[in-house]
Amino acid sequence: MLSLSLSLPRINDEYLPMSSPSLISDAERHAHELPDDKAANDHFIRRLIALIRKESRQMWRDKSNLLVGLVLPVILILLFGYGLSFDVKHAPIGVVLEDASPTAREVAAGFGAGDALAPQWFTDLPAAEREMRAGRIDGIVRIPGDFSERLAAGDARIQLLLNGVDTNTASTLESYVSGSLAMWAQHRADLAGTIRPTAGVELIQRMWFNEAGISTWYLVPGLVVLVLTLIGAFLTSLLIAREWERGTLESLFVTPVRPLELVLAKLAPWLVVGFIDLIFCLLAARFIFEVPIRGSLPIVMMVSMLYLLVSLLMGLWISGATRSQFQASQVALLTSFMPALMLSGFVFDLRNMPMVVQVISHLLPATHFMGLIKTLFLAGDHWPGIVQGCAVLSLYVALLLWATCRTLKKTLDA
Repeated sequence: MLSLSLSLPRINDEYLPMSSPSLISDAERHAHELPDDKAANDHFIRRLIALIRKESRQMWRDKSNLLVGLVLPVILILLFGYGLSFDVKHAPIGVVLEDASPTAREVAAGFGAGDALAPQWFTDLPAAEREMRAGRIDGIVRIPGDFSERLAAGDARIQLLLNGVDTNTASTLESYVSGSLAMWAQHRADLAGTIRPTAGVELIQRMWFNEAGISTWYLVPGLVVLVLTLIGAFLTSLLIAREWERGTLESLFVTPVRPLELVLAKLAPWLVVGFIDLIFCLLAARFIFEVPIRGSLPIVMMVSMLYLLVSLLMGLWISGATRSQFQASQVALLTSFMPALMLSGFVFDLRNMPMVVQVISHLLPATHFMGLIKTLFLAGDHWPGIVQGCAVLSLYVALLLWATCRTLKKTLDA
């Protein structure tokens, strides 16, 4: 008879489960425990230091970000603190002295006191008007031939003509001329022994090119420059760099396509987009903001498209030179849009800047287009200025086209 025996686990430590706490020594139990708070903090600090080292090395390798972070603030501080100013100094103003009396000469001499005005002397009004139409003077003070006689009668008048293309400068000039006349009247009263100056000189002011003195007429033409700069340089700065990063540009190197053909092909669609944006800007300026366009509309369109071509080529050149979308966008922002905003005469009068900043500003194509488009909008067709501006912009087109084609040579070397 077969007997079955059932083996039961013995009640001793030999057959107890290995997970029983009674079989784990204190050392093993301490090894399997979670680290305490001090050990966790030590691990956190080590990981944090390692990550900081890694990010610091990465930042040092990316020189473009480092330059933006360190050099750009210094440039902005120096530019806004030292270079840019709303003050008007040595503003050129024409003085037409038709009265040769000592009193009239004394009044005219007061305009040259201080550094606010830089008077230029004329003997007749048409010569001074030609200078102001050309933009070489900002205003005209006319002392008529009967000034002394009417001053003795107590109703003398002085005529002030202002160039209203820049309303801020025009308003400042008016206050300077009024202040100069007030100082002359006070000096005359002191010599006469009276407390208050006697009335008798009336300033008749008239503003050219912006009769109403509306600041919108001054700002809207400048916005055309900013819009064309933004859509031109900033957007096209990503085109070639994107193809370099994706590797699609390398496949074109084995084809008969030449760099000039590639540049023209990339320009064509964005010229159409820019032309549409230009139409929007002109329609908004004329019908929404009611800014007059006194120049020839075909000339305005031709000059604007020429500057758009300059802006597009600048973006393509930056894109081909950097070969990185991120770097291209940074460089385009720093070298095109920001200078067009601050150094083109859109906000600040360039003549009030230090000579170094003036030289840099005149190297920018936006500076030449800014003065040209404002003249076409408000003053009309001034052909010497149009020819000069178009010649400068055409030179930029040739240089940037050559430089962009150089960045597209059929080589894989960076």
